[in-house]
Amino acid sequence: MISALNRLVDLVEEHLGEELDLGGLAAGLGTTEYHLRRMFSSLAGMPLSEYVRRRRMTVAAGDVVRGDDDLLEIAVRHGYGSREAFGRAFRAVHGAAPAEVRRDGGPLRTQPQLRFRLTVEGSTPMDTRLVDRPAFRLVGHSTRVPLIHRGVNPHIQQHIAAIPPEEHQRLKALSATEPAGLLQVSDGADPDGREGTELTYLHGVAVGGGTAVPDGLDVIEVPAGMWAVFRTSGPHPEALQTAWAATATEWFPSNPWRLRPGPSIVAIRERADDFSTATCELWLPVESA
Repeated sequence: MISALNRLVDLVEEHLGEELDLGGLAAGLGTTEYHLRRMFSSLAGMPLSEYVRRRRMTVAAGDVVRGDDDLLEIAVRHGYGSREAFGRAFRAVHGAAPAEVRRDGGPLRTQPQLRFRLTVEGSTPMDTRLVDRPAFRLVGHSTRVPLIHRGVNPHIQQHIAAIPPEEHQRLKALSATEPAGLLQVSDGADPDGREGTELTYLHGVAVGGGTAVPDGLDVIEVPAGMWAVFRTSGPHPEALQTAWAATATEWFPSNPWRLRPGPSIVAIRERADDFSTATCELWLPVESA
């Protein structure tokens, strides 16, 4: 995976003014576009699209400051069809318009070229198991929420708080297959993992693939496949979010599996009364790399 990400960075540099054929690149590297995007954003701390934009504007800034070419020529060279579109992207990165930077020599914000390296980490073993599951259904109450990387998501809190207590009991009674119990389900997340992008959050349970769904409940159909299940314990949600990040930095680079499209599922196994600590299982859909 590390070599694939570095090859991706090299290709970004070679084709800064062009659209990347990420699907073709991923296939050539023996992986998938979905997994490549997820691993890049997790390890780089930014979406691939944002990195490409920053690199384009870093290189474009040199052309702007030198002043040899018209701004439209520079815009086209770096993949923009108009001075206006180029100007918006330039200002978003550097905080000033191209004409201002040409006149004043700055301000400029440089995005260095990334290089991924394998470091010796993972001194604490990750408690993981692999589960081959037939198709099943996730049923419950869903809503659209923005992605938040750190801390409690208040939109999810509000959604759960609005569900009547008797409905929680009804859902628990419906739970009929693994992962067992009340579940926190995230589906349809942006592969780039951009904070603020919307996903579907479902508070519910897992039932068999052919189970009839009671009225008033939303459904996510989950196809058959393999799952990597990570067990976490400690302060909540910090321990869970740390483990989630570690799957990208430690587990996937060290194991012959990659993410496949599908929902991510959190099952709460034990928790303090105030939810300050919890033992959880994080279920991620995977396939052989």
